[in-house]
Amino acid sequence: MQQAMERAIKAWEQGEIPVGAVLVADNEIIAEGWNQSIIKHDPTAHAEIIVLRKGGERLQNYRLLNTTLYVTLEPCTMCAGSMVHSRIQRLVYGANDMKTGAVGSLIDILRHPGMNHQIEITGGVLAKECSTMLSAFFKQRREQHKALKAARKQREENQ
Repeated sequence: MQQAMERAIKAWEQGEIPVGAVLVADNEIIAEGWNQSIIKHDPTAHAEIIVLRKGGERLQNYRLLNTTLYVTLEPCTMCAGSMVHSRIQRLVYGANDMKTGAVGSLIDILRHPGMNHQIEITGGVLAKECSTMLSAFFKQRREQHKALKAARKQREENQ
């Protein structure tokens, strides 16, 4: 999870929501990723999707059997569905996402009995650290928006 957190910092540095992920096979990181939706103008460029794509390329297979995905935030519906299709063996995530979490917080796609593939799930790993990073990012972002709004208002008053 620490490796995924390092990728989340890369996302933050690029102005993205700080979510990072790594895909592990045989105790080796075979793919890494972080949120890039803003810079790539791609709503599907979540850390998990990037990692699954890179993992498929690395293994030369769209089935990512016997792999573990570590991600700093509970996956959304898109990412959870992609995990089922990729057949990862295990998901380990940090912070819960009460707004869009699809692994139990809002809904639970991965444990739905109708799914044709079941994934082993471990949640809450370094949850406090992952959550703190996300909270700090959004606090910084709110402060930046407030400062921009104040600067705009000042310019308008000076004209």
